[in-house]
Amino acid sequence: MTSKVVYRGDLRTEAVHLQSGSEIITDAPVDNHGKGEAFSPTDTVATALASCMLTVMGIKAEDLKLSLNGTSAEVTKTMATNPRRISKVEIKITFPETYSEKSRKVLENTAKTCPVLESLHPDMEKIISFNYL
Repeated sequence: MTSKVVYRGDLRTEAVHLQSGSEIITDAPVDNHGKGEAFSPTDTVATALASCMLTVMGIKAEDLKLSLNGTSAEVTKTMATNPRRISKVEIKITFPETYSEKSRKVLENTAKTCPVLESLHPDMEKIISFNYL
């Protein structure tokens, strides 16, 4: 088992990662009857995409003897109705330095094959940009 999620009332859940004991709290968003005091479940999906991309690029960067420290991702999630779902996720990845053209291609291709991206519905629009300082 990976995690345990408990409903705490008032549209809030508490998830515990069983191996580490780390916790995530979610709240329903304000536009869907919630308080919006924490990540919504759909926020965690969009954020997981960015985290996954950064993680797999980090693994590849180690192989390439590159540092990705300070690389960041800005995440924007757009919802649709009928059915309510994530219709679009925009990820803007910014690297704190410039890499060779070859390294850029390797890192970008690696990000675009992360397991979360591969798991998302094909109808969901995914806009990924890579920015180098």
